[in-house]
Amino acid sequence: MRSVQPLLRRYLVRLTSESNADDVLQDVLLTLCRKIFWLRNPNLFRPWAYRIASRAAFRHLKNERVRSEQVMDDFDAIEQLETEPVEDSRGILEMLLTLESIPPASRAVLLLHFQEELSLPEVAGILAIPLGTAKSRLASGLAMLRKHLGKDRSFK
Repeated sequence: MRSVQPLLRRYLVRLTSESNADDVLQDVLLTLCRKIFWLRNPNLFRPWAYRIASRAAFRHLKNERVRSEQVMDDFDAIEQLETEPVEDSRGILEMLLTLESIPPASRAVLLLHFQEELSLPEVAGILAIPLGTAKSRLASGLAMLRKHLGKDRSFK
């Protein structure tokens, strides 16, 4: 558990947010502890843990969206403040901010593939989606990043 905890936290921070990652991680670790006896092959622990973390993050994001919509319905007269992003070096900071605008399904594929350095078949297995779907979500996420950052940027 200790070896996978920092990796899962980093993944969850990027998938949800810094403020929500610890709550989701706690749920994930509890689930891992409760269901560890189901895992027959110890070599599959890491992908299994990412699958559980992905599902927990998606559930959290869905619940957060529903709560957010309810609050906006109740307080639709309140203006939302628009803040300018702090000017900093382009690159990593800008990409991190951009990831929040990418749908969670594509964001999960991007993070698992590029941040966690997993192959697309591994990503598809973790997220329990067909390989073709993983590829299309990766392409879609990269297209959104390119559009936001400008066409002169490329991701490999």
